[in-house]
Amino acid sequence: MLTLRHHDGTPFRDLNHNGTMEPYEDPRLPVEERVEDLVSRMTLAEKAALMCHGRMHAGNARPALPGVTVPSGADLITERGLTSFAMMAVPDARTMAEWNNHVQDLAAAERLGIPVTLSSDPRHGFTSNPATAHIGGGFSAGPDPIGLAATDDPALVEEYAALIGRELRAVGIRVALHPMADLATEPRWPRISGTFGEDADRASRMIAAYIRGLQGERIGPDSIACMTKHFPGGGPQARGEESHFAAGRRLVYPGGAFEHHLRPFEAAFEAGTAQIMPAYAIPSGTGLSEVGANFNRDVITGLLRGRYGFDGVVCTDFNAITGTEIPGITTLPPRNWGVEELSVAEQVVLTLDAGADQLGGETDPALILTAVRSGAISEARIDESARRILRDKFRLGLFDDPYVDPDAAAERVGAPAGVELGRRVQQRSLVHLAGQPVAGQRLYTEGIDPAVAARYGTVVERVEDADAAIVRITAPYEKREGFMEQFFHAGSLEFPQEESERLRSLAATVPTCFAVHLDRPAVLTPLADHAALLIGEFGADDDLVLDAALGKAAIPGSLPFDLPSSMAAVEAAREDVPFDTHAPLFRCGHPTAR
Repeated sequence: MLTLRHHDGTPFRDLNHNGTMEPYEDPRLPVEERVEDLVSRMTLAEKAALMCHGRMHAGNARPALPGVTVPSGADLITERGLTSFAMMAVPDARTMAEWNNHVQDLAAAERLGIPVTLSSDPRHGFTSNPATAHIGGGFSAGPDPIGLAATDDPALVEEYAALIGRELRAVGIRVALHPMADLATEPRWPRISGTFGEDADRASRMIAAYIRGLQGERIGPDSIACMTKHFPGGGPQARGEESHFAAGRRLVYPGGAFEHHLRPFEAAFEAGTAQIMPAYAIPSGTGLSEVGANFNRDVITGLLRGRYGFDGVVCTDFNAITGTEIPGITTLPPRNWGVEELSVAEQVVLTLDAGADQLGGETDPALILTAVRSGAISEARIDESARRILRDKFRLGLFDDPYVDPDAAAERVGAPAGVELGRRVQQRSLVHLAGQPVAGQRLYTEGIDPAVAARYGTVVERVEDADAAIVRITAPYEKREGFMEQFFHAGSLEFPQEESERLRSLAATVPTCFAVHLDRPAVLTPLADHAALLIGEFGADDDLVLDAALGKAAIPGSLPFDLPSSMAAVEAAREDVPFDTHAPLFRCGHPTAR
């Protein structure tokens, strides 16, 4: 028989203490046979722990706060039996790889030796939001996903997604809590930077390419499993408010376009997405149950499992049931939209009855144990979820070798070839909105590292002393109060009048290039007729923007959404209908769109 080894060479999962393995550990057996063997050995408590998908920081540190007890990731493995975690802050590649090996050792020492599955929100873009996307860790940065859509190049997106997969796999992260298959039909929505745009056809092409790049043709030891979200489509948020907060508790369909929002998910199913995450929000007025998708049997069992035949893991969006405590800072309420009046126990029963397999963000298996012991949920129903979760662990090869090589991780993550590919995608995503490149030796800049700008000419402090100005600005938004709200760019898409006047004054002084970070579809009407050059960007290094602004490189991308001409047009549009704002300033597909 085969004998597996720990990363340090010591025997691995030798449960019989004689150099042999149990059947579920034998990689020569079919996956389904290994799954059934292991499920038959598990206690109800172990199955319940399998269904909690917690969060983890690399390291065992706990906040040093009086009266606050926060279990570390290691505690959640050894004391509660959890084996699925979304990584939060990730250190350098070597440290992350070493942490993966540490937690795998802890899991291997448990009764059944079920390996840990580490997951992550996007880490390869420019957006930093503790609830949705991360930067840091040394990964090879491309643009945000909306910038991948701006390339409109599925082959390039698949190539870049394969790079993302290699880097994540190198540090031990094996499930991507992405892509987002939501359509950007509501311009005010703060999550647009994570989508593939407004056009369902383009989004479908990009999502399929992205999943192929991460997963390959089928799930295997070299794959990153994709958890596509937020089913049945989180884009048509009422008034563009974000569903992390009560103001965004509803998806609305005034144009009757519910079916349209399913199209990118259909492309994800065709591409073989391993997992699905439902939306927080209530799919209002659709004939489906008027509760959030995480709790919605019509959505998960009826639509996802029934109509589409999806039999992969369904993990709820995080902390829909119990909320989140950030020790010493704040407590975030649960996102239990439509079921707020039910008890926690009742909400858990509703979620499991709806068909969810894992409770995202939850770390207490007792939530599930209580549902079964009360008689509301059968253990046979729990077994269904356990099989799906274990199937992916087996398919990913985690039972056979969950370890990674820290030296290889340090070499692979952020390697020159990967960085260069990420920069190539950044450059390909830049969009020429209007005007022509600027020129001159004396440059006035804003939002650009002066050291980088100095490579292109003499940087001056006053615009009056410049030959040209190159100004990087962010799409407008209304700053919201609250610890989490501040990370979401919501509200008006128009620049405040004072800022519009200031920017126009710059453009009246010297030829000015405005490079606008379009994390949302900004209203650029006040600038369009005044800028010498107007560029849309979705995450790009300063030198790439300077190359484009000064005519040293092409600007080859195309808009992945309409840019509205006014907020009045946005407010009059229907949230669920694509291309519904009146007389947009620039059309999706610009500059080639007609």
